[in-house]
Amino acid sequence: MSTFFRFLYEFLSQFFSGFATMVKGIWNGILKIVNISSYINITNRYKSDFGIGEWVLFGIASLILLILIVAFVLLIFFIIRRLLRFRKTIVEQESMLEEIAELNNKVASLVQEKEDILAMKVSQLGLKPGESPTEGIADSDLSEEDGVDQTTDIRFSKLHDVDIMFKDYKIQNYGNSFTLEELVELFRNFAAGKLGLYYTTDMIRLFISALASTKLVILQGISGTGKTSLAYAWGKFLKHDSCVASVQPSWRDRSELFGYFNEFTKKFNETDILKTLYEAGYTDDIYTVILDEMNISRVEYYFAEMLSILEMPNKDEWIVEVVSSAWKSDPKNLISGKLKIPPNVWYIGTINNDDSTFMVTDKVYDRAMPLDINDKGKVFEPEDVPAQDINYSYLNGLFEDAIASNEMSEEMLNKIEEMDDYVIKHFRIAFGNRIVAHMKKFVPVFIACGGEEVDGVDYFIARKILRKFEQLNISYIRDEIDGFVDFLNKTFGEGKMKECIEYVTRLKKMS
Repeated sequence: MSTFFRFLYEFLSQFFSGFATMVKGIWNGILKIVNISSYINITNRYKSDFGIGEWVLFGIASLILLILIVAFVLLIFFIIRRLLRFRKTIVEQESMLEEIAELNNKVASLVQEKEDILAMKVSQLGLKPGESPTEGIADSDLSEEDGVDQTTDIRFSKLHDVDIMFKDYKIQNYGNSFTLEELVELFRNFAAGKLGLYYTTDMIRLFISALASTKLVILQGISGTGKTSLAYAWGKFLKHDSCVASVQPSWRDRSELFGYFNEFTKKFNETDILKTLYEAGYTDDIYTVILDEMNISRVEYYFAEMLSILEMPNKDEWIVEVVSSAWKSDPKNLISGKLKIPPNVWYIGTINNDDSTFMVTDKVYDRAMPLDINDKGKVFEPEDVPAQDINYSYLNGLFEDAIASNEMSEEMLNKIEEMDDYVIKHFRIAFGNRIVAHMKKFVPVFIACGGEEVDGVDYFIARKILRKFEQLNISYIRDEIDGFVDFLNKTFGEGKMKECIEYVTRLKKMS
């Protein structure tokens, strides 16, 4: 046995002595590398033979050697630091994994507790787990006339109230007879006389024309000029208060507009917008939804589906899915969980351009009609005009008649085409068919409201087309602006395109 231990000692000594020799060699090598006195002694032996050239080469060699030593020391330092950081990361990961495991256990416990509570609720309702509240209930059993309390069976309480309110409602014909020009004055005098809000005749003309061209109107400008007030006054004028939705930074999807189904309570969290849309579907009245500070969140996130729906030419296809499945107790006009978006609703967004908001993208602007409200209207003595009952079908008929009878002149269309060619050539910007289609609605209605064709074209081009100049490098197009102003004066008439000229001149000053 002693022979084996002696063998084992010599056998292992061979390995450890080699390892010790390696470590000792590395240490001795490091000491030799940083032995300054050896470098000095070598230098002293040869310095008497050095000339100027040799001393220069000596300096270069010394610098290179110093760099190598520093690099070597830094390499060792970074290796050690990386090892320490790696160790710290491993420890943190292990701690995090333990915390995640603990949280998973808590989640599992809460889920089990939730299932127990739901099971108790289901048993109290006399249902089997997994059965919907109205499953197995006949339609006749859902009527209130039978004296049955359906509160726990109704997931759309607000829409259910609308169904009750409009149960015996019949669409009314208000016998409207005003013209669009008269409507401008009626609304302007109502806002001033009843609400103390003063707007110019041109501003109201632009507003009415915008409603005719698209379902989404954007009111923009500095704070305090009456953006929200204009949309609010419009609702008061029509005897249907505007539904005001204050957009929040957290708005990310369509649920902010329509609401969502709460799986825990088995109720649908309805928004005021959803209720307004549902109520509008019963009537021939005009409704307004205000998206206040709509760009405090990204519009294309929460309003994307509506933008697509409102672009469809066939209004029968304006359908949004509210819930994926239907219950027998669902509202009357919610067919298979889908709601038809009524055409008698307009969406008016207000925006502020500052550091707290997002830029409104071309996708939104191209589908909307932006109006700038930067000036307060002058106080005037208004006529006494009460709020009006107006049929949507009548107002829409006025729009259609105006578009048909006030078509843009061929001369004006040719001038616009010339301007399009000029803008493409000098600014590399073009506008599509959608914008032209909006213009062919906006301008005729503006004329029917008492305006001039060139003024309507001027405002539309400034807000819908020249707005795209802001995306360009202003300093790059600065030298082209004077030529563009000359082109506008020559083509459309001296000073006729004052909105466009004012807009591009302001851009030039910003450069």
